[in-house]
Amino acid sequence: SNICTAQVLLAVMASMYAVYHGPEGLAQIARRVRAFTAVADAGLRKLGYAPRPGAYFDTLRIDVDAHAQADILARAIDRGINLRRYADGLGLSCDETTSLADVHDVLEAFAVAKDELPFEVGDLIKSTEVPPLPLARTSKFLTHPTFHRYHAEHEMLRYLNRLTAKDLSLTTSMIPLGSCTMKLNATTEMIPVTWPEFGRMHPFAPAEQWGGYRALFDQLEAWLAEITGFHAVSLQPNSGAQGEYAGLLAIRGYHRAQGHAHRTICLIPQSAHGTNPASAVLAGMQVVVVASRSDGTIDLDDLKKKAEQHSANLGALMVTYPSTHGVFEEGIRDVCEVVHRNGGQVYMDGANMNAQIGLTSPAAIGADVCHLNLHKSFCIPHGGGGPGMGPIGVAKHLAPYLPGHPLALPGTQSVGAVSAAPWGSASILPISFAYIAMMGEAGLRRATEVAILNANYIAHRLASHYPVLYAGKTGRVAHELILDCRGFKKTSGIEVEDIAKRLMDYGFHAPTMSFPVPGTLMVEPTESESKAELDRFCEAMIGIRNEIEDVATGKMDRVNNPLKNAPHTAAAVTATEWDRPYTREQAAFPAPWLRVHKYWPPVARVDNAYGDRNLVCSCPPIDDYA
Repeated sequence: SNICTAQVLLAVMASMYAVYHGPEGLAQIARRVRAFTAVADAGLRKLGYAPRPGAYFDTLRIDVDAHAQADILARAIDRGINLRRYADGLGLSCDETTSLADVHDVLEAFAVAKDELPFEVGDLIKSTEVPPLPLARTSKFLTHPTFHRYHAEHEMLRYLNRLTAKDLSLTTSMIPLGSCTMKLNATTEMIPVTWPEFGRMHPFAPAEQWGGYRALFDQLEAWLAEITGFHAVSLQPNSGAQGEYAGLLAIRGYHRAQGHAHRTICLIPQSAHGTNPASAVLAGMQVVVVASRSDGTIDLDDLKKKAEQHSANLGALMVTYPSTHGVFEEGIRDVCEVVHRNGGQVYMDGANMNAQIGLTSPAAIGADVCHLNLHKSFCIPHGGGGPGMGPIGVAKHLAPYLPGHPLALPGTQSVGAVSAAPWGSASILPISFAYIAMMGEAGLRRATEVAILNANYIAHRLASHYPVLYAGKTGRVAHELILDCRGFKKTSGIEVEDIAKRLMDYGFHAPTMSFPVPGTLMVEPTESESKAELDRFCEAMIGIRNEIEDVATGKMDRVNNPLKNAPHTAAAVTATEWDRPYTREQAAFPAPWLRVHKYWPPVARVDNAYGDRNLVCSCPPIDDYA
């Protein structure tokens, strides 16, 4: 997947768990888990069962005949416990939430021939020796000082707050990343994620235990099918890229069923997301690139030529609508018709669905399958990376080839599982469910209209300062726009990277830089931003444009200027020495609103190219480990 759904958010949560507990705390948790597992093992043996021999940590597998299995499973469920079922036995696992009472209940479930346990579990703790583990670790781990400082909750909260203060997030200002749809993650949508009824359900729990989840799945699938105009939806893919892969597998499954397994050519426009060709290759297809015209739209003549050239083997076209260039393809239906006429299926990339919802649909333009980024268009937060959800919708003829799962979604024609769990990251689906439920049909349509309006407002305000690279025949853009910054290098030496870094001084995250066109900025404001915030962003961009002009006319030095030195940290502007040919105020407070709230970049200018090519360790010096 790409950076938008790289699961970094969850990795941060896991790392903070390690920071809070530290190596000693984690080791203590592990010892406790293993001790309870050893007590369960000893108790099972006292009851006459034979857990599988060998080293164990937190999991036991117990040989049990089929007749006894049913009784034990029923007794366990009566006690609120799910056991794993094997053909020849049962399995159980302990973790840090396991208590002595839990172990007691497990052993009671296995005591099918007795009304109560013939021993006290508390006595087992005293008499059970935890067997030594082979290959037990003796070396130190988590030696960085950070893992030894923050074990009191107050200190941990302050540490987290200090880290948060270094981040420029949606709590600071608009994040205008094109093709990322950084919209509001409303509090009401987020609260259910914290409910144990959603968060503590195991993905493989018996179906009778998650009737509420089933109702949520069914309703959300129905809503997404209505929004896309498709016959069926799978919630299984965990990201947009995974949705692409699943959709292409469905197309391949359909072609195979028609006796056309040879249809493996995938046409992809030059303007496509980078994940498109990657997904096609993973799905076993061969990529053929279709040219774009100067206005950013697909070259229909080139498409016809290549579709006809490969008609015997054409499998699919992957197309983004609106295009990655930020315009609505006026000939999109003609594009789809050309592909269908030559035996292919149309995959629509749903990355820009925020410009479609309620106004049109993938089915209406002629697509056969698309994915939806719930972490973009439907409000699941993905700042910092993940978690993502990329469900796919398909036309009726592709429905039999949706992803399946051996434990929950069996199907003779299914392409199999694309994620570990049948419904992907199910615990975050309540966010999108709540968003759609609260917005309703009229609200979703209004959101799309405002998203398009906001993008066109920015385009109009900035058009006299920055060329807007692509627009439709009416002069309008879709939900995002591309600002052409390539000419500044020749006139002033200022590059797009300088503009992006200077925006930090103005309190804004940079738009998407150099994608899909090098030397440009792609801006997507979403419907969530107020006119006041849009105006602040425009004023920042205009202020930067004026600074570029000052460099071009010689009022500022071409090398030592606020753009080339950006961003400016608090340490830099409060230092005793200031040797730059512009004021500290111009460096750090270039706009009046910064007097009310100032975001301070934590790090000054870095060499991006060097950092990408060289590992620079920020660990303590090696002497500290001696």
